[in-house]
Amino acid sequence: MEKKILILTDGKAGHENQSRAFVRALGREADVVRVKFKSGFRKAMSYFLDRLGLASLEGIEGLEGVGGDYAAVVGTGSGTFYAVKALARRLGVRCGVVLYPRGYRMSGFDCILAPSFDRPAKSANVVEIPANLVAADAGFYEAGRAAFLERHVPKCDAAAVIVGGPNKCSTMTADWMRSELERVFADCKGLEMWVTTSRRTPPEVEAVVDSFPFDYKLIYSRDKFNPIPAFVTLAKRLYVTAESTGMLSEACTFGTAEVFALDNLNPGNHKFRRFVENLKRNGHLDGSRKIDMSEQFAAAKRLMGL
Repeated sequence: MEKKILILTDGKAGHENQSRAFVRALGREADVVRVKFKSGFRKAMSYFLDRLGLASLEGIEGLEGVGGDYAAVVGTGSGTFYAVKALARRLGVRCGVVLYPRGYRMSGFDCILAPSFDRPAKSANVVEIPANLVAADAGFYEAGRAAFLERHVPKCDAAAVIVGGPNKCSTMTADWMRSELERVFADCKGLEMWVTTSRRTPPEVEAVVDSFPFDYKLIYSRDKFNPIPAFVTLAKRLYVTAESTGMLSEACTFGTAEVFALDNLNPGNHKFRRFVENLKRNGHLDGSRKIDMSEQFAAAKRLMGL
């Protein structure tokens, strides 16, 4: 039986899912352990210690007694980078991370899957990827599609809208949402119209969404059902708010829909803007060309010695 890979997670679903996708791409099963710096000071010290070439697990919660015969250790996000490197050194195995470990030394990581929008340094252990990794498979989409069809049976092709929420690089107002939905409805005449909001969607924006005559409507503040697997696999067109990098990554990787970004990004050359522009440049937005990371995964597998 092949050895498992140990995932260190910071507890953020978006990060853990990318680690799971990484492990799946490596063709292995995983165990998952939650880790956390004991304080902000301990995290700050980890950058200093790493610069000195020191890998200490002191100050990291969750690793007491962790051991075993693993093939490798992986993690995603700044809350796991140092722990991954330190634990892999203690276990004598290779390690890989997803996202660019800015502030830490590149050496010591056997493989870094770094999104191109982070503008990673060129290095033999860096594999650039065009989007976030998505931990989903055919069974996940099949189950999600079946659950959706119990709630709504389409009568014709559909356009689906996925609404996220504002962040430090984007805004989302009621007026902006109204204008975008008016445009989408005008562009999608003859199609069924579906929509879902999210936990990040402001109440005033949800109210605007609720006022439009969608054929299927999921308002997150009222109903926590997840229609996105069905949207991705069933819709002819997908519209996703541009700050939702995870959803754009999923929409541009799976299904057959044409994918469009609803641009709510703030001005400036920030990573969200670079992400959207890279997707457009490579034909994944405003079209239906799907992302294929098979070459990147093959390179990662070589670097991880698997």
